[in-house]
Amino acid sequence: MTITWIIVGIIVLILLWIMTMYNRLISLRNRTNESWSDIDVQLKRRYDLIPNLMETVKGYAKHEREAFENVTKARSAAMGAQTPHDKAQAENALSQTLKSIFAIAEAYPELKASANFAKLQDELSDTENKIQASRRFYNGNVRDFNTSQQTFPTNLLAQTFGFKPREFFEVEGEAEKQPVAVKF
Repeated sequence: MTITWIIVGIIVLILLWIMTMYNRLISLRNRTNESWSDIDVQLKRRYDLIPNLMETVKGYAKHEREAFENVTKARSAAMGAQTPHDKAQAENALSQTLKSIFAIAEAYPELKASANFAKLQDELSDTENKIQASRRFYNGNVRDFNTSQQTFPTNLLAQTFGFKPREFFEVEGEAEKQPVAVKF
């Protein structure tokens, strides 16, 4: 009778451990999904600001058509990217094309003095800061989620239930690590 209770106790402990680790993996996955959603919110805000910024610049620099087309293409590509890796590459390209818009603004003093342009620059700068914060939060959650999946014995459970590691949302290359220049 005692051996039966010991075996039942061991089975109950193993089941409790499995339940606890599974719930922890689910919690980490949900936090990672939530933090990815935060990035999407900030990127959407950025995408909404870009057309307003371009319209303001177009009013002053009508002959800079190629730069506007490049920003439009980069914005569309960024909006269509799905995976963190693809999204990061598209966002890097978009940041580069936005730099060209700000370079155009440098050539038009009356544009730089425009209150509307200055407000859009401030909003874009604020959004860039929020994107960076969201990216750090997401990457921290991905680190925790991936580490949990890779440590023994939780890795056995993660493999059994099909948990997959997540990609970090990283800036690639030194040029892309530079912030968008917002100058007055």
